[in-house]
Amino acid sequence: MTQQHNHTDWWRDAVIYQVYPRSFADGNGDGMGDLAGIASRLPYLKELGVDAVWLSPFYASPQADAGYDVSDYRAIEPVFGTLDDAEAVIHQAHELGLRIIVDIVPNHCSTQHDWFRRALAEGPGSTLRERFHFRKGRGENGELPPNDWESIFGGPAWTRVPDGEWYLHLFAPEQPDFNWENPAVQDEFRSILRFWLDLGVDGFRVDVAHGLVKAAGLPDMGHGGQLKLLGNQVLPFFDQDGVHDIYRSWRTVLDEYAGDRIGVAEAWTPSADRTALYLRPDELHQAFNFHYLNTDWDAAALREAIDSSLDAMRPVGAPTTWVLSNHDVVRHRTRLGGGPDRARAAALLMLALPGSAYVYQGEELGLPEVTDLPDEVRQDPAFSRGSRDTGQDGLRDGCRVPLPWAGDEPPFGFGTGGSWLPQPADWAQLTVQAQTGDPSSTLELYRAALTLRRAHPGLGAGDAVEWLDAPDGVLAFRRPGGLICTVNTTDAPARLDRVYGRLLLASRELPLAEGEFTLPADTAVWWEA
Repeated sequence: MTQQHNHTDWWRDAVIYQVYPRSFADGNGDGMGDLAGIASRLPYLKELGVDAVWLSPFYASPQADAGYDVSDYRAIEPVFGTLDDAEAVIHQAHELGLRIIVDIVPNHCSTQHDWFRRALAEGPGSTLRERFHFRKGRGENGELPPNDWESIFGGPAWTRVPDGEWYLHLFAPEQPDFNWENPAVQDEFRSILRFWLDLGVDGFRVDVAHGLVKAAGLPDMGHGGQLKLLGNQVLPFFDQDGVHDIYRSWRTVLDEYAGDRIGVAEAWTPSADRTALYLRPDELHQAFNFHYLNTDWDAAALREAIDSSLDAMRPVGAPTTWVLSNHDVVRHRTRLGGGPDRARAAALLMLALPGSAYVYQGEELGLPEVTDLPDEVRQDPAFSRGSRDTGQDGLRDGCRVPLPWAGDEPPFGFGTGGSWLPQPADWAQLTVQAQTGDPSSTLELYRAALTLRRAHPGLGAGDAVEWLDAPDGVLAFRRPGGLICTVNTTDAPARLDRVYGRLLLASRELPLAEGEFTLPADTAVWWEA
């Protein structure tokens, strides 16, 4: 497929919108979002003002972990559609000037993957078992796991098969880890990359990018304490130096294709400096900034996170990315604890920072976390594995409730057949339809911010901010190009000694006057200096 884009290094300042396919739009009325639904709503994303769309997995999968357990990387799970539907989404996005990034899941597959099924059938010592991590157990009769590693979803990271061997799964038992020391695994994934690049995708978000290589000999962790999905512990199975050879290999594949195809690392590392290693010029292009996502709504903490993020990326020449929400964390309107005003201020702060920004579907509508889902509808595997008291809360479904598009009652235009997770009745005021044209709505704030971000020379790409004097609890910084951003992170109004220039955009109504002015609580403002 011919690329429609000429803008080079587009990823340095792109706003990338994450679509969680099962919850975005339902095209066939079965209650589950799908590729046809995504295609029908691409004009909405174009109007919103984003540059690219990242699609969470839609591959063939038993759905033990919402598609992150892949049984065939070149096929589409029927609930989402067909390969023709995937090609249609890519083509239609390009026609609208949008790029498409797809998830790739290289750390593990499904127990239903052909390789793993054959490995089980062929038994100990087989070539297929060498593509995974099969080991004999410890104990007198091999009845104990090979080491003390724990699953991110709770419990041991090992499952025993009938012939007595154990296999490694850092996530659910249905998700066996690949052995990336095996050349066949490396060859297969380069082939998978080319398959999707040939179909026209513009890049890949690499799931668990830090997990592919395990420490030699699979040594014990040597300590207890449940692992956290979003943690930064130093561990023998995460952030091993060997992963970088893999991404250098992948970069050569990406560079074979015209149009600036990119790789984005989901890499949980102990520090921003370790994350930067994934972004050296011959490796991947971006990495998610989880350090920023995990920062509290506090001016000093945010300033430290911003500075350290920019400082870490500068030596490798990579853009810093900014993200507030995704499919694995509590939506930031709820997580930051300040309701819609704080969420709106956080959005303007994020979009003012230099680099690339990620928007998770529904944050532009100001959606809160759904915290009262009945237990019987939850599908997060960590919930059913009983690990809520030991690390993972198992409650990720609360940020995955399907989007409200229109109407006064569920499913709010999501589709004609209900929705796979129930939507709150009070979301009627948060639908796209209800917010469109309302200048006070969160949706119109995002539209205005993204329009300005595309047009203003002080927004977008870059690697520096100039901090300005401000009262305690207030952030104020200038970007090259004449933009100033001020943010009050406190729950009380702040008196500022001046108006910083011409008002461009504010997250809530401002009481402007000559000379001093009051910046309301939980408010961000863009000024043109």
